[in-house]
Amino acid sequence: MAYHYARFGAELVITARNEAQLKQVEEKCVELGAKKVFSFPADMAVPKNPELVVQFALEKLGSLDYLVLNHIGYDPFQMWSRNAEYTSWLMQVNFLSYVQLTAAALPALIKSNGSIVVVSSLCGKIAIPYAASYSASKFALDGFFSSLRHELTMQGRDVSVTLCIIGMIDTESTMEKIKAVDIGTIAAYPASESALAIIKGGAVRAQEIYYPWWTAILVSTRDWFAETRDKMIRSSFQEKSKELKD
Repeated sequence: MAYHYARFGAELVITARNEAQLKQVEEKCVELGAKKVFSFPADMAVPKNPELVVQFALEKLGSLDYLVLNHIGYDPFQMWSRNAEYTSWLMQVNFLSYVQLTAAALPALIKSNGSIVVVSSLCGKIAIPYAASYSASKFALDGFFSSLRHELTMQGRDVSVTLCIIGMIDTESTMEKIKAVDIGTIAAYPASESALAIIKGGAVRAQEIYYPWWTAILVSTRDWFAETRDKMIRSSFQEKSKELKD
């Protein structure tokens, strides 16, 4: 997404945990045509960091037009191990930090009539096995930001909220997670195309966008035959690991 925004000549502040990789992305964005690029290394598991990131962005840019929320914490693709502490940590990274970033950025976005772009997942609309904590965080995004959209409209605030429902994307982390599981005919889609779909959705201030296209059909029909749907979901995930077969 940063590279696409750079090609459009944007002024950017990017954040992630890895400072060295951030600097590489920053340099690439400049090469691609970004007017300004700044990076701020931060771990979103630390509750004070979201506000620090927004403060840094406002210091460097002076205002905000878009807040793009995309980061996730690592969640192994496996059955829930009853580790409630880990689920709590993932909720901080995947959900609460999104809320904290929004709280810090909202005054600036109200001034600019800006946009909040929330990257969610098909797992935030339809629950699947091996993703209980991840799905919980994504369902939470849907509830919070859909409610916030109502409230901003009722207050007469011209701030758009775009919820992005994304299927399986061929990122390195995703491909690594699903190695142990046979997911049948489900294909991973290009990260670059997904990123562009997200940016376009935010630019046109859409309420929701779906990528790839068929995710919209799944969501629209998810409650038609609930029992049959759940059986099909379970049959689509055939565990390859010897431990679970035994």
